[in-house]
Amino acid sequence: MKKKVVKSVVSMLTIAMVMGFGLPKNLQKKVDKEITGYFEIETFTMESIPVQNNLNKDLPSKITGENLFKLFDGKSLIGYMFIEQAPSKTAQFDYMVLLDKNFKILHSKVLIYREEYGGEIGSKRWLKQFVGKIPGDRVDYKTNIDGIAGATISVRSMTNAIDDLLQTLTILQENKVL
Repeated sequence: MKKKVVKSVVSMLTIAMVMGFGLPKNLQKKVDKEITGYFEIETFTMESIPVQNNLNKDLPSKITGENLFKLFDGKSLIGYMFIEQAPSKTAQFDYMVLLDKNFKILHSKVLIYREEYGGEIGSKRWLKQFVGKIPGDRVDYKTNIDGIAGATISVRSMTNAIDDLLQTLTILQENKVL
């Protein structure tokens, strides 16, 4: 009985978040699973972080109001989440990054990969290279991020996306948005 109540609460939160933030249902389910699994919590809430247009136009990663969130377990801040798309060879893939309260990368995940080749960037082993990076750090394919044979375009794209996020977080902190 208790498990059914928890599932109902999570389902209601999922519905509320999809309606409030507009993430597609299949993507929201994956986001929910990653957040609850990583933080080992049953429920959470998300609060969008808005950025003024005059600042946003100069950011490497554009903040849309639907891709950078504060995460709460009840009323306590547990961290932040960034979700976005990056280009692969002919399509785009969806990814998310979980950050701690100080914006250090805790976890990254390729949520949906839409190509026949290059999906190896979704491996936990490869994605661990980003863990521990903080705003101001730089990541670069070949310099400090290993490549993957047959996934060069996706490796460069994900590495550039993470680098852009880290630089964006630096700018947002300097402008006291975060």
